[in-house]
Amino acid sequence: MPNSQSQPNLYELGKRLVENGPLKTFPTTRRVRILFDGEYIADTTSALYVWEHEYYPYYYVPRKSITGNLARPEPGSYCVARLQVEDESIDRVLVFGDELNNRSRALEGMVRIEFGDVNAWFEEDMQIYVHPKDPFRRVDVLHSSRPIEVRVNGILVARSNSAYHLHETGLPCRYYIPATAVDPQVLGHSGTTTACPYKGTANYYDVKFKDETGQKTEIKDLIWYYKTPTLECANIAGFLCFYHEKEGVEITIDGELLQRPKTPWS
Repeated sequence: MPNSQSQPNLYELGKRLVENGPLKTFPTTRRVRILFDGEYIADTTSALYVWEHEYYPYYYVPRKSITGNLARPEPGSYCVARLQVEDESIDRVLVFGDELNNRSRALEGMVRIEFGDVNAWFEEDMQIYVHPKDPFRRVDVLHSSRPIEVRVNGILVARSNSAYHLHETGLPCRYYIPATAVDPQVLGHSGTTTACPYKGTANYYDVKFKDETGQKTEIKDLIWYYKTPTLECANIAGFLCFYHEKEGVEITIDGELLQRPKTPWS
């Protein structure tokens, strides 16, 4: 899965989108605003979800909704431009022209501004983080009293009769276990953090233990948790989740060993 914080080569992206079109697009009537250097540089109810790749969408906004002057590309083409706002500027702006081909026609007159290069993005009056949420994806957090056990390399490290099962479209179910149900001796703090628009900012634990021969083993970032998750996932605050797809991790629910899923993080 691409890193949502990485920045693509805009010339290559523009060329690919103009020639082949995006994977898909979806118009929205939500009010989308972009805040930069103390002012809203875009304000529109005609934004477009654009899937540049299969994992999540991006917001493109109409050129006419942008405050300030932008270069206007030749018909059927695109350009990489700079948007000047007072004494500050945004260099990574992709502008699409008119008269695009059938595959890319939805992008006519649209502008892509790098998500992380501005101060904030808003849907209506709610700030959004990392990237726009996929309108075709949902997240459900369900409490379960089914007994759950987690083993790592055959060693029991967690057991509980209470967990939250998090179902997210397109991903395997994730099992969030109370921190007190995990053996504290196997936990080692990690400095890793990641961000998710659906759940918030995650922190991580390494898992450390000795095997039957006394050999010390450490598996980096095998557990994650959210200190302050988003409102829709508030119930998982402080609960721990194991990377089920990693080698050596076994999860049993109601006495049944679950099949290890295959994901981009396997």
